[in-house]
Amino acid sequence: MFTMDEARNILRIDGTDNDPEITALVAALPDYLYHATGYRATNGGYSPVALTAGRFLLWQWYYGENADTDKLQRVIDCLLKALSAERELR
Repeated sequence: MFTMDEARNILRIDGTDNDPEITALVAALPDYLYHATGYRATNGGYSPVALTAGRFLLWQWYYGENADTDKLQRVIDCLLKALSAERELR
């Protein structure tokens, strides 16, 4: 869903020390989106809503207790609802 450079940019991380953890989180995103919403990327790639949800999820998963989880979760919930609706329109 995201390259390592994109993921590091989303997380605002320099260096490669945490790459194994970031790689695992990025790899989990497509399945999470599918199980949460039924959404799968098409041949055209991920929709803007899916990419935005992925960014917020990556941030929440990586920073966990150091993030404002209540606010993040509300945004993520709204994005997942939008993604579910988008899937139904395809």
